[in-house]
Amino acid sequence: MSVGSDFGNPLRKFKLVFLGEQSVGKTSLITRFMYDSFDNTYQATIGIDFLSKTMYLEDRTLSLSEPQVRLQLWDTAGQERFRSLIPSYIRDSTVAVVVYDITNVNSFQQTSKWIDDVRTERGSDVIIMLVGNKTDLADKRYVVTTESSAFLFVNIQITALPGMESMQETSKEGMIDIKLDKPQEPQTTEGGCSC
Repeated sequence: MSVGSDFGNPLRKFKLVFLGEQSVGKTSLITRFMYDSFDNTYQATIGIDFLSKTMYLEDRTLSLSEPQVRLQLWDTAGQERFRSLIPSYIRDSTVAVVVYDITNVNSFQQTSKWIDDVRTERGSDVIIMLVGNKTDLADKRYVVTTESSAFLFVNIQITALPGMESMQETSKEGMIDIKLDKPQEPQTTEGGCSC
């Protein structure tokens, strides 16, 4: 065992696997998050790519010994020929990010297949996020917000990633704003039950 192993590393790791059809923008989302940049040239991911980012949590809502976490981002290829590789990367993931292109109806229809794959490998012990990408191409939108909202029951608009602050104001109808605050202590009723 090497001295540089994770043996003494207190960082909590979260594995995020990005799934979706070819050219939906999985790599672009990861690149934007990691480097706050966007590359207009398209290059298909071959197999699997891996990136890691350590983040400091200002609001320590998780009971962690350290205020830092390490995100492991796994960028999967969307082509059919690489599908056999993907289950092994889903197996120990914490979060599955299923991405579709809002200008491509087929990419949205295929999300159910990706979600089924995640549930087959991980059961219900995983967080699944459905992400509609390429919102800057709203004039070419084929998947409407209400359609994707109905798929997972809610639609969440986020502007937390670097560069998204300048995103044009979009319709707030059907959107749910989520504020991540420290969780409140559960209130108990007279009988001691908090249900």
